[in-house]
Amino acid sequence: MSISPPSPLDSPDAVPASWTHRHLLDLERLTPEEIRLLLDTAARFKEATHGCRRKLSVLGGRTICNLFFENSTRTKTSFSLAARRLGADVVDFSASGSSLSKGESFIDTAKNLEAMGIDAVVVRHTTPGTPHLLAQHLNVGIINAGDGPHEHPTQGLLDIFSIRERLGDLAGVTVGLVGDIAHSRTARSNIHGLLKLGARVIVCGPPTLVSPRWRELGVEVSHDLDAIVPVCDVLNLLRIQFERQNTRPFPSVREYAHLYAMTAERMERARPGLLILAPGPINRGVEVTAEVADCPQSLILDQVANGLAVRMAVLWLVCGPRGDASTMTNGGDGRGI
Repeated sequence: MSISPPSPLDSPDAVPASWTHRHLLDLERLTPEEIRLLLDTAARFKEATHGCRRKLSVLGGRTICNLFFENSTRTKTSFSLAARRLGADVVDFSASGSSLSKGESFIDTAKNLEAMGIDAVVVRHTTPGTPHLLAQHLNVGIINAGDGPHEHPTQGLLDIFSIRERLGDLAGVTVGLVGDIAHSRTARSNIHGLLKLGARVIVCGPPTLVSPRWRELGVEVSHDLDAIVPVCDVLNLLRIQFERQNTRPFPSVREYAHLYAMTAERMERARPGLLILAPGPINRGVEVTAEVADCPQSLILDQVANGLAVRMAVLWLVCGPRGDASTMTNGGDGRGI
């Protein structure tokens, strides 16, 4: 099935009927056509706002609530800017100063926010499945900004967007995900999205962080970065998430960097034009050296810039006006409204 990309600037009321999801909870259950629709929509927003920081009015009158229970710089700021560029109002919820500290339940807090007239919640939480829980209890759009180690769909989309912008069709492209695969929600979203678009995916890292069970998702598993560098078109370098670990997965950071950091020496053995991605925050000298992070083939800052366009697309598709609401689904658990 082919889905035609919308024209959000020319037809602000035309969220396509082919987009039937009320929420964006993960990439696992999106179709390849729906992922392409998101990417095509992001490309249109990027083109329309490039160089002029143009503000649109396609979400005028809407209110987006940022509900973040984990620290965030890029994602939270990007969603706030994206919403404002679309003409929406933004509310930033602070858990530390809320009634949650007085014993109010998470769902009761969310329902109170809904009662104030918000149109969508962008949620980040340490517990996997939290966005899905909100989708079951609230009658507003829910966008997953990261739920523990489960998924981070907009990060996956912006990574894929950045690759596609340089290489075009992803069919046959080989992407290596290197680092802390075990605890990475970014890795999971990348895997689901890349495989659906026909890419070959290799996950690489220490055995303590890259289990053979990842093969069940359809990816290849390696513990040798030097072996995969010559066959990859793209490397996405993931940081070690010490905050999600109870024990050290390797003897020392120095040893990890020796085995798995992308260095100038390794770049010399790579395919010509190898693209370097890192979702950030990056730790220079651990997963990537400064030389590589700042080299011409690095897309690290492109990822940040593209995140704005991708989140504009997601907000518009989730919150934009549409025709027959009876066709909408929750986009994650198959439930209707």
